[in-house]
Amino acid sequence: MRALGRTVLARNRHARILGLGDRRSPSSETPAMVMIEGDPESFRPLCVFHFERDASKSPAHLSMKTLNTAYDVSDAPSIIQWEVDEGLHLPPSLNDADSGRSGGDSEFLLLSWQSLHHDSRLANSDLRPDIVVLVDAPQLSSSGADLIIAIRTLRERFPAALLWTPGLGGPDNAALLAWMGVDLFDSSRSRFAASHGHLLTMLGPRPFHESESEDRWMKEWTDVSHSIRSAIRSGTLRELVEMQVLNSASSVEHLRRFDALLRDDAAPLDRFVSPTRKFRFNAVTSRQDPLVHDWRRRVSEDYTPPAHSSRILLLLPCSERKPYRESQSHRRFARHIQSNGVDQVMVTSPLGLVPRALEDIWPAAHYDIPVTGDWDLDELEMIHSMVSQLVERVGYEMIIDHSGMNLQSRFPNLDVIDTRQGRTAGNPESLEYLESTINKLVSEFEIRAPKGHRHRIECYRSLSRFQYGTDAWLEDVRIEGRPPKWRLQKNGAQIAQWHPDAGRFAFSKSALPILHDTKTLPEIEIKSGIDWRGDIFSTILSTYPKGIRVGDDLLVMQDGNLIGSARATAPCWEWMGSPGRLARSHHRLG
Repeated sequence: MRALGRTVLARNRHARILGLGDRRSPSSETPAMVMIEGDPESFRPLCVFHFERDASKSPAHLSMKTLNTAYDVSDAPSIIQWEVDEGLHLPPSLNDADSGRSGGDSEFLLLSWQSLHHDSRLANSDLRPDIVVLVDAPQLSSSGADLIIAIRTLRERFPAALLWTPGLGGPDNAALLAWMGVDLFDSSRSRFAASHGHLLTMLGPRPFHESESEDRWMKEWTDVSHSIRSAIRSGTLRELVEMQVLNSASSVEHLRRFDALLRDDAAPLDRFVSPTRKFRFNAVTSRQDPLVHDWRRRVSEDYTPPAHSSRILLLLPCSERKPYRESQSHRRFARHIQSNGVDQVMVTSPLGLVPRALEDIWPAAHYDIPVTGDWDLDELEMIHSMVSQLVERVGYEMIIDHSGMNLQSRFPNLDVIDTRQGRTAGNPESLEYLESTINKLVSEFEIRAPKGHRHRIECYRSLSRFQYGTDAWLEDVRIEGRPPKWRLQKNGAQIAQWHPDAGRFAFSKSALPILHDTKTLPEIEIKSGIDWRGDIFSTILSTYPKGIRVGDDLLVMQDGNLIGSARATAPCWEWMGSPGRLARSHHRLG
């Protein structure tokens, strides 16, 4: 039995493009189609696999084979085939019962909601199937959160496998299913709709026009597959999903449940992204994205301002241009904020609050949202809640409100000064009042705020505490060089450089021992005896921490010794056994 060749070509959270075949030159990519009984022969060129079910036997006999080159070595046969028994799978309502008849085998694994609770094979950590099939996916689609839980469980339990939900996918929901981690699709829903005179499109079903051929549904599958792959590569699959789910109430429900399920520390979120990457919050559903909730939670619970600006909170409006400081409005604000003794925090939707020290990082520096100047009740409640949490935790003694949020009634026990008084933020009188208020309070509080590099290093400390949970590595660090890429020097050696366009510190090799001693970065351990030369793959890993995000800098350990660093290219759920690269090597010591 030849192994199915797989390698990860692109990622967007749970969605991936897997190259199938020779890893150096894949012959096909996911999302991929499975040819099933009843498909016309003209559909074959669009399919990567062929599936047959022989119901003349009990249990039914299943066969799955490749339709093109999908192997892992150049001299392997062109066809790989799996032959398994279907087993007995009880309906989802009987999940407490154990049928005792599992389906498939270790390479072609058949699972249901019921067998997810009872199949003893799942306890085997060495189980590495090529394909995993959720056989009762259509039944689960109407059972609340069960479908969402099942898909996430299988996706994260078997990161190297291709996941198929037979009978569930169509051009109208393929982007959503791919977003959740499904790799393989079939034509059953499209053909059923066509037999009733309707065409499933990316934007939902519609009646066939008399000028359209009956096999038009095949073109819809081709178009949606290309659209999904393009969106995964550009990091915009979420936008495609939000556009697509509006065609169906059940799809909206599934997206909401999936978002709710991922509001935990194990969500596969990016830490850093390309400077050109944008997150467009164009729909109300964008507010439910786990990325938004993660930002709100971390700012509310983890952000701490520089010590010299921890007594006065200054709330400012956001701007269309990111980072905010480069906008005309914030340049005007800067001319009237003559002291660093206030903590500048921008008020925005959907992120809520963006402290000035964090404005260069993802997603604060990369989001777009339609600007109308109006706030709905949900947005107001979210911002009020975040401000309340931040004020209580940090202990600000005064709030200067230049955001126009009207916060006096929200904080009756805390002095809030509205510097706009019903005027626009850029009104000359508003700006003069803002300037005089800041100067007065800084003088009354006797705040001695540092300037220049001393203030900048304190902002870097605040950013480091937010990103890494510590600022110990910045002890006795000096800032040198020219803006905006300031160099951080320690004991005469450069240990890092700030890259505002990427929103991150670029650490030098000489920084690694310091980062290790101060426990700043996560550490991964590779197997003893491995001569580490290339990148990080699951085959050489011994241990790794939970919660790794794409873009994280990692310290590489071996036998307890620091041997280098790497940068994560895969989220934590893939580290259990992804067929692709998990981290790109960066520095090597020794």
